Amino acid sequence: MLPRFTEAYKDKTFDIVIIGGGITGAAVAYDAASRGLSVALVEKKDFGWATSAATSKLIHGGLRYLQNLELSLVRESLRERLILENIAPNLVYPIAFVVPGYKDLKRNKWILRAGLTLYDILSYDRNRTWDRSKHMPHHRWLTKAQIMKLEPEVRSAGMTGGSIYYDCQSLYPERLTLAFIKSAVRHGAQVANYTNVIDFLFSDTRKVEGVRVEDTLAGGTLDIYGKLVVNCAGPWADIVLNIADKAGNSKHQIKRSEGIHILTKKFKTRHAVVMWTSSGRHFFTIPWRGYQLIGTTDKDYEGNPDDYKVSKKSVQELIDDTNDAIGEGNLKYEDVAYAWGGLRPLVDDQTEGTYESSRKYEIYDNAATGFDGLITVEGGKYTTSRHLAQSVMEMIEKKLGRPSKKSVTADALLAGCEITDMQSFMRDLKNDYQDFDPMTIEFLGRNYGSESRAVFELARQQRQLSEIICEDGQIMASVIYAIRNESAKTLNDILMRRTGVGNIGHPGSEMLEKIAVVAAKELQWDESRIEQELRLADELLRVPQI
Repeated sequence: MLPRFTEAYKDKTFDIVIIGGGITGAAVAYDAASRGLSVALVEKKDFGWATSAATSKLIHGGLRYLQNLELSLVRESLRERLILENIAPNLVYPIAFVVPGYKDLKRNKWILRAGLTLYDILSYDRNRTWDRSKHMPHHRWLTKAQIMKLEPEVRSAGMTGGSIYYDCQSLYPERLTLAFIKSAVRHGAQVANYTNVIDFLFSDTRKVEGVRVEDTLAGGTLDIYGKLVVNCAGPWADIVLNIADKAGNSKHQIKRSEGIHILTKKFKTRHAVVMWTSSGRHFFTIPWRGYQLIGTTDKDYEGNPDDYKVSKKSVQELIDDTNDAIGEGNLKYEDVAYAWGGLRPLVDDQTEGTYESSRKYEIYDNAATGFDGLITVEGGKYTTSRHLAQSVMEMIEKKLGRPSKKSVTADALLAGCEITDMQSFMRDLKNDYQDFDPMTIEFLGRNYGSESRAVFELARQQRQLSEIICEDGQIMASVIYAIRNESAKTLNDILMRRTGVGNIGHPGSEMLEKIAVVAAKELQWDESRIEQELRLADELLRVPQI
């Protein structure tokens, strides 16, 4: 269960109050709660709704960071990739990438091979997984002929050869973020989505001692007290600082990078393929859920992150880059089933241009700028979020005067991921739930892990809930489960961050209405609210036209 603690809060002072329920805030909440701290986490919208949901569905070791010689960041990423394979066995898997090399310097096969050799060396422990089925071989060199045999749609002009290497894919990053939230709650953390910070609370000595929040569901405001406040607001981190710093003394400013992705009809490719733009920037095409996932972009974004939307222009630019890199060059706008994007927070003292920017993170003790009791986390990336949380905890324990404890988060399975052998787990599910479509068993088993049995049992109790609502097997019971057990409050929460129905595009008006009716009964929506939820979902799921 994920009850919103704000509905029963009575002036408790927490050890820490975390602002932001994306992967960074979720990881900090989990680590802190697992060490015995009292934790409150507030999120302005839904858990993991923004940057944490705008990914390429990868848990990668940071191969591209080798070009900046960020060896420590690459090693950290590779170590954390292994840890996430272990603690989220149903959600993180190895995936093969074909990377063609060309005659120019940036895409030269010898430079690529040197980088991949170093990548293999830095990932020396990659096969020390708890589940031995997740073996990742060394990269292999491929001739041009071998690449064209493997992936005949790759552009052959100028190709000199290439390689195949391995990284990891996250089947459903939104549920991985949710697993961190649930793990925090399992250790006593209290969480609330749709709880927007509108002000800071200060003591007589001007020490930060909490936040004032607006409950955007129930209405009204609430003061939540904490010995420390941790700002994990991602692209909104500097905006949160400005709420505290009404005098305008804050020096921090976040650089924001836009990254978009599109989902199209399935290509003939069998592997993930590294593609190249004319400027030498790489991007991917990845088979995912029966579609082709293409991305990401990396462009400076100026403006308020609340105003950000994926534009038709950005989608078309990605289509053009794809047509230049693979296939017959006939991918069209109408082939796009869905498009999504988000803003990455980058620290402001890095190199010019977001593509060249580091993905390092910074942890600031805001006491240095007159806001004792406030810590701000900037930058970072999905793969290293767990380790980032450990680093944040070092500062928190010091600020609270607590003895340092060893983090346990690298050694414990996440909530919903309590599985030691995926092959035997899936075999048992298929044996126990033969009354369900094999596609449904596959989908629920991998996306819900050890919680999948609860979804199956809901469907068995009410057979109408066994209706398949998504082309790769999701069932209606997941809608009920999302509301009762996962704090889903809107139709978009259900579609995008719980069931996955919306992540592969618009399911059609009829199915959308069916899901909304089931949700309405559970959440007691009237006809007006149903119409509003349907309109908002329809707007979100349509490919942008402006």
